[in-house]
Amino acid sequence: MSDLKAQITDAMKTAMREKDKARLGVIRLMTSAMKQIEVDERIELDDARILTILDKMLKQRRESIKQYEAAERQELADQEAFEITIIQEFMPSQLTDDEISAIIDEAVAATGASSMKDMGKVMGIIKPKLAGRADMGAVSGKIKAKLS
Repeated sequence: MSDLKAQITDAMKTAMREKDKARLGVIRLMTSAMKQIEVDERIELDDARILTILDKMLKQRRESIKQYEAAERQELADQEAFEITIIQEFMPSQLTDDEISAIIDEAVAATGASSMKDMGKVMGIIKPKLAGRADMGAVSGKIKAKLS
């Protein structure tokens, strides 16, 4: 069992013991998403793949918050924000803007990227380094700004 998976399982047991239903619900959503992929693909997930799943869950919640706020459903947006805080507990620490810019500069130099056509090459190098540690949508915007 991967370290991250064990950490999530321990957190679930703790939430059960403390009868923290809200936290337990979010952790169960996470384990459910992981189990579904393990069953569908008949594999044991490693930490990198779990981070990808959690990152996807964060992205979905950020989108939901935008939609709920546009529809003036603040209680639903608050629930999504709460879920984000729980999921982020299991993510690696977020990178600063300076660290992200340095990684982008490094990738642009390594690929010799000079235009938007090279965006895929740059993303290919950056994605594994930033997985779960930065909002890829914002990173994509920074790369576009640098290449255009």
